[in-house]
Amino acid sequence: MDCPLCDSGENFPFHRDRRREYLRCQNCQLVFVPSSAWLSPQAELAEYQLHENDPTDAGYRHFLSRLALPLLERLPAPASGLDFGCGPGPALAQMLTEAGHRVALYDPFFAPDRDTLAASYDFITATEVVEHLQRPGTELAGLWDALRPGGYLGIMTKLVLDAEAFANWHYKNDPTHICFFSRQSWHWWAVQQGAGLEIVGADVILLQKR
Repeated sequence: MDCPLCDSGENFPFHRDRRREYLRCQNCQLVFVPSSAWLSPQAELAEYQLHENDPTDAGYRHFLSRLALPLLERLPAPASGLDFGCGPGPALAQMLTEAGHRVALYDPFFAPDRDTLAASYDFITATEVVEHLQRPGTELAGLWDALRPGGYLGIMTKLVLDAEAFANWHYKNDPTHICFFSRQSWHWWAVQQGAGLEIVGADVILLQKR
Protein backbone atom coordinates (compact mmCIF):
# COMPACT_ATOMS: atom_id res chain seq x y z
CA MET A 1 0.00 0.00 0.00
CA ASP A 2 1.36 3.42 -0.96
CA CYS A 3 1.47 6.13 1.67
CA PRO A 4 -1.99 7.76 1.89
CA LEU A 5 -0.41 11.19 2.47
CA CYS A 6 2.38 11.43 -0.12
CA ASP A 7 1.86 8.30 -2.30
CA SER A 8 5.37 7.03 -1.64
CA GLY A 9 5.94 3.30 -1.90
CA GLU A 10 8.78 3.41 0.62
CA ASN A 11 6.81 2.16 3.63
CA PHE A 12 8.13 -0.19 6.28
CA PRO A 13 6.78 -1.98 9.38
CA PHE A 14 6.65 0.33 12.38
CA HIS A 15 4.58 -1.54 14.96
CA ARG A 16 2.21 -4.48 15.32
CA ASP A 17 -0.26 -5.27 18.07
CA ARG A 18 -2.96 -7.90 18.47
CA ARG A 19 -5.42 -5.79 16.47
CA ARG A 20 -3.46 -4.67 13.39
CA GLU A 21 -0.13 -3.59 11.93
CA TYR A 22 1.20 -0.09 11.33
CA LEU A 23 3.52 1.10 8.58
CA ARG A 24 5.70 4.21 8.46
CA CYS A 25 6.42 6.20 5.30
CA GLN A 26 10.10 6.99 4.84
CA ASN A 27 9.27 10.11 2.83
CA CYS A 28 6.74 12.05 4.95
CA GLN A 29 7.00 10.02 8.19
CA LEU A 30 3.25 9.30 8.35
CA VAL A 31 2.35 6.17 10.33
CA PHE A 32 -0.69 4.43 8.91
CA VAL A 33 -2.82 1.30 9.05
CA PRO A 34 -3.09 -0.82 5.87
CA SER A 35 -6.49 -0.76 4.20
CA SER A 36 -7.12 -4.40 5.06
CA ALA A 37 -7.69 -3.31 8.69
CA TRP A 38 -10.03 -0.38 7.98
CA LEU A 39 -13.55 -0.56 9.37
CA SER A 40 -16.59 -0.65 7.12
CA PRO A 41 -18.52 2.65 6.94
CA GLN A 42 -21.27 1.10 9.06
CA ALA A 43 -18.84 -0.01 11.78
CA GLU A 44 -17.07 3.36 11.65
CA LEU A 45 -20.36 5.22 12.15
CA ALA A 46 -21.25 2.94 15.07
CA GLU A 47 -18.00 3.92 16.79
CA TYR A 48 -18.67 7.63 16.28
CA GLN A 49 -22.15 7.30 17.72
CA LEU A 50 -20.56 6.20 21.00
CA HIS A 51 -18.82 9.59 21.36
CA GLU A 52 -20.36 12.25 23.58
CA ASN A 53 -19.50 15.61 22.01
CA ASP A 54 -21.95 17.98 23.68
CA PRO A 55 -21.52 21.64 22.61
CA THR A 56 -22.70 22.74 26.06
CA ASP A 57 -20.20 20.60 27.97
CA ALA A 58 -17.66 22.87 29.65
CA GLY A 59 -14.94 20.23 29.65
CA TYR A 60 -15.32 19.56 25.94
CA ARG A 61 -15.28 23.28 25.15
CA HIS A 62 -12.10 23.64 27.20
CA PHE A 63 -10.53 20.82 25.20
CA LEU A 64 -11.46 22.53 21.92
CA SER A 65 -10.17 25.88 23.16
CA ARG A 66 -6.66 24.56 22.61
CA LEU A 67 -7.33 25.17 18.91
CA ALA A 68 -10.00 27.86 19.13
CA LEU A 69 -7.98 30.38 21.16
CA PRO A 70 -4.81 30.52 19.02
CA LEU A 71 -6.92 30.50 15.86
CA LEU A 72 -9.12 33.37 17.08
CA GLU A 73 -6.00 35.40 17.88
CA ARG A 74 -5.04 35.23 14.20
CA LEU A 75 -8.42 35.76 12.51
CA PRO A 76 -9.83 39.08 11.39
CA ALA A 77 -13.45 39.54 12.43
CA PRO A 78 -15.79 38.64 10.97
CA ALA A 79 -14.30 35.74 9.03
CA SER A 80 -15.92 32.88 7.13
CA GLY A 81 -14.93 29.33 7.95
CA LEU A 82 -15.65 25.63 7.61
CA ASP A 83 -15.67 23.07 10.42
CA PHE A 84 -14.57 19.95 8.52
CA GLY A 85 -15.54 16.71 10.27
CA CYS A 86 -17.78 18.56 12.71
CA GLY A 87 -19.39 15.41 14.11
CA PRO A 88 -22.91 15.22 15.58
CA GLY A 89 -22.31 18.07 18.05
CA PRO A 90 -20.40 20.89 16.29
CA ALA A 91 -19.11 22.53 19.46
CA LEU A 92 -16.11 24.22 17.87
CA ALA A 93 -18.31 25.81 15.21
CA GLN A 94 -20.56 27.12 17.96
CA MET A 95 -17.59 28.59 19.84
CA LEU A 96 -16.28 30.33 16.72
CA THR A 97 -19.77 31.62 15.88
CA GLU A 98 -20.05 33.05 19.38
CA ALA A 99 -16.80 34.92 18.66
CA GLY A 100 -18.41 36.63 15.65
CA HIS A 101 -17.45 34.36 12.75
CA ARG A 102 -19.57 32.52 10.19
CA VAL A 103 -19.03 28.76 10.16
CA ALA A 104 -20.28 26.19 7.65
CA LEU A 105 -20.35 22.49 8.54
CA TYR A 106 -19.22 19.33 6.80
CA ASP A 107 -19.08 15.76 8.05
CA PRO A 108 -19.42 12.65 5.85
CA PHE A 109 -21.82 11.07 8.36
CA PHE A 110 -23.52 13.91 10.24
CA ALA A 111 -23.47 16.91 7.84
CA PRO A 112 -22.82 15.42 4.39
CA ASP A 113 -23.56 18.46 2.20
CA ARG A 114 -20.56 18.45 -0.16
CA ASP A 115 -21.58 21.84 -1.55
CA THR A 116 -19.85 23.32 1.49
CA LEU A 117 -16.57 21.90 0.18
CA ALA A 118 -16.92 23.87 -3.06
CA ALA A 119 -16.94 27.27 -1.34
CA SER A 120 -13.89 29.29 -0.25
CA TYR A 121 -13.05 30.24 3.33
CA ASP A 122 -10.86 32.40 5.54
CA PHE A 123 -10.29 29.45 7.86
CA ILE A 124 -10.96 25.72 8.02
CA THR A 125 -10.83 23.61 11.17
CA ALA A 126 -10.43 19.86 11.56
CA THR A 127 -10.37 18.77 15.21
CA GLU A 128 -9.65 15.10 15.85
CA VAL A 129 -10.36 14.37 12.18
CA VAL A 130 -7.18 13.72 10.16
CA GLU A 131 -6.42 10.51 12.04
CA HIS A 132 -9.65 9.06 10.58
CA LEU A 133 -8.96 9.89 6.92
CA GLN A 134 -8.33 7.09 4.45
CA ARG A 135 -6.71 9.45 1.92
CA PRO A 136 -5.41 12.40 3.95
CA GLY A 137 -3.29 13.66 1.07
CA THR A 138 -6.33 14.10 -1.15
CA GLU A 139 -8.57 15.48 1.60
CA LEU A 140 -6.00 17.99 2.86
CA ALA A 141 -5.26 19.16 -0.68
CA GLY A 142 -8.97 19.82 -1.19
CA LEU A 143 -9.20 21.81 2.03
CA TRP A 144 -6.10 23.80 1.08
CA ASP A 145 -7.65 24.67 -2.28
CA ALA A 146 -10.74 25.96 -0.45
CA LEU A 147 -8.69 28.40 1.66
CA ARG A 148 -8.36 32.00 0.58
CA PRO A 149 -4.87 33.53 0.52
CA GLY A 150 -3.84 34.40 4.06
CA GLY A 151 -6.31 31.88 5.45
CA TYR A 152 -5.66 29.31 8.16
CA LEU A 153 -6.08 25.56 8.29
CA GLY A 154 -6.34 24.65 11.97
CA ILE A 155 -5.90 21.00 12.91
CA MET A 156 -5.95 19.16 16.22
CA THR A 157 -4.54 15.64 16.33
CA LYS A 158 -2.19 13.72 18.61
CA LEU A 159 1.34 13.43 17.23
CA VAL A 160 3.58 10.39 16.93
CA LEU A 161 6.75 10.73 19.00
CA ASP A 162 8.75 7.54 18.51
CA ALA A 163 8.33 3.78 18.25
CA GLU A 164 8.64 3.19 21.99
CA ALA A 165 5.97 5.76 22.87
CA PHE A 166 3.75 4.49 20.05
CA ALA A 167 3.78 0.95 21.45
CA ASN A 168 2.13 2.17 24.67
CA TRP A 169 -0.02 4.88 23.11
CA HIS A 170 -3.77 4.69 23.83
CA TYR A 171 -4.50 6.85 20.77
CA LYS A 172 -3.64 4.07 18.34
CA ASN A 173 -6.18 1.72 19.96
CA ASP A 174 -9.24 3.49 18.57
CA PRO A 175 -10.20 1.33 15.55
CA THR A 176 -11.26 4.43 13.59
CA HIS A 177 -7.77 5.96 13.92
CA ILE A 178 -5.82 4.90 10.83
CA CYS A 179 -3.34 7.75 10.15
CA PHE A 180 -0.91 9.17 12.68
CA PHE A 181 1.02 12.34 11.93
CA SER A 182 4.29 13.48 13.47
CA ARG A 183 5.89 16.92 13.57
CA GLN A 184 8.01 15.77 10.63
CA SER A 185 4.86 14.92 8.66
CA TRP A 186 3.46 18.41 9.13
CA HIS A 187 6.77 20.07 8.27
CA TRP A 188 6.91 17.95 5.10
CA TRP A 189 3.34 18.88 4.15
CA ALA A 190 3.87 22.58 4.83
CA VAL A 191 6.92 22.63 2.57
CA GLN A 192 4.92 21.02 -0.26
CA GLN A 193 2.26 23.75 0.01
CA GLY A 194 4.62 26.65 0.70
CA ALA A 195 2.62 27.15 3.89
CA GLY A 196 3.45 28.89 7.12
CA LEU A 197 3.46 26.36 9.96
CA GLU A 198 3.02 26.74 13.70
CA ILE A 199 2.67 23.81 16.10
CA VAL A 200 1.02 25.03 19.29
CA GLY A 201 1.46 22.84 22.34
CA ALA A 202 1.34 19.08 21.85
CA ASP A 203 -1.43 18.64 19.30
CA VAL A 204 -2.49 21.86 17.51
CA ILE A 205 -1.24 22.60 14.01
CA LEU A 206 -1.83 25.95 12.31
CA LEU A 207 -1.05 26.27 8.61
CA GLN A 208 -1.33 29.63 6.85
CA LYS A 209 -1.83 29.93 3.11
CA ARG A 210 0.64 32.50 1.84
